Amino acid sequence: MKYIKTISILFFIYSCGGGGSSNSSPEVENPSNQNPNVIIESCSNTNRAGMQKCDLKHDGLDRYYYIYRPENLNTNISVPVLFALHGYGSSALSHLTYTNYFTLADTNNFIVIYPQGATTDSLSAHWNVGGWTSKSTVKDIEFIDTLIDLIKNKIEIDQTRIYSSGMSNGGYMSYSLACSRSNKIAAIASVTGSMTPETYSDCNPDRPISILQIHGLQDLTVPYTGAPFSKTIPEVIEYWVNYNSCSLEPNRLIKYSNLSLINFDTYENCLNNTNVKLILHAEMGHTWPFISTHNISASDEVWNFVSQYNLSGKIN
Repeated sequence: MKYIKTISILFFIYSCGGGGSSNSSPEVENPSNQNPNVIIESCSNTNRAGMQKCDLKHDGLDRYYYIYRPENLNTNISVPVLFALHGYGSSALSHLTYTNYFTLADTNNFIVIYPQGATTDSLSAHWNVGGWTSKSTVKDIEFIDTLIDLIKNKIEIDQTRIYSSGMSNGGYMSYSLACSRSNKIAAIASVTGSMTPETYSDCNPDRPISILQIHGLQDLTVPYTGAPFSKTIPEVIEYWVNYNSCSLEPNRLIKYSNLSLINFDTYENCLNNTNVKLILHAEMGHTWPFISTHNISASDEVWNFVSQYNLSGKIN
C-alpha cells in the first residue's frame, strides 16, 4: 500500500517542556589534575529526584546530558543503560518530558541517558547522521563513546546491555550507532526516524543487532515512502532483515481499536536469535505515540523490545 504525500524536509521540532533547573552546587566527576586527555565533567542535581545534568567539553564544544538513576536502583547487579536521543531542533529536556522513561526505569532497574545534540552555525540542535546534516562536522558517534566511558566510571553498568532509542533525527542517530557501534550497542529503536542514504551505504555492523522501527503512514516529515534525504522504511527493514538473516515473511499481528489500525510485523529466526520489528500505524504522523492518542505507547514498546537483548543476541 503506498501513500503519496507532500514531502517536507523540515524535521519535527518538539516544544520544550518540564523543568531541569539545578538545585545544588556542581559535582566535578574528574579532578582537574588528571591527564589532560581525560574528559572533565561537572554534574549537578535537578528538581527531579535521581536526575542530574552533566556539562562537559567534547572536541572543543560545550556539551551536556541528563542522567536518570532511580532512587531504588539495585547496584548489587550490573545495570542496563538506555540512551534517549531527541529530534532535530529539539532538546534533551523536551525529549525526557514526553518519553517519560522514568517509571519504566524505576520498575525495571535501568539508567536513562538523555544527551543534548550540538548546535552549529548552519544547523539547529541535531545529531550528525550524514546526508542532510552533511554541513555538520560534529563527532557525535565519539560523543556517545565518551558518555559510555563516563557512565561506566560512575556505576557498575551492564556493558552488554547498552541500548539506543530516538525520535526522528534521534532515530537516524540510533541507526548510525547500530551500524558503527554494534560492539557496544545491543539493540536500537527508532520512532519516526530512518536511515540516511549515507548511513545505509556505509553501514558495517560487527554482528547481528535487533532493530525496532515505529512509524506512521501519515508522516510527512520522514515519509514512509522515503525522500532524497531518507531511505524508505521498507528499505530499512529489508536491510536489517537480510543482514540478520531473518525469515523474509514476518509474524504479523494486527491491532484495530478506536479507529486505529496498527500492524506489528516481527521478523524472526534471525542469527543469534535477534529480531527485526516494524510497528506501522495507519493514522499516525510525525509524533511520539501514547496510548491516549494512538492506542500505543512508544516508550513501553521501546523498552519491552530492546530489553530482551544483549550483545550476544536474545537473553535466555
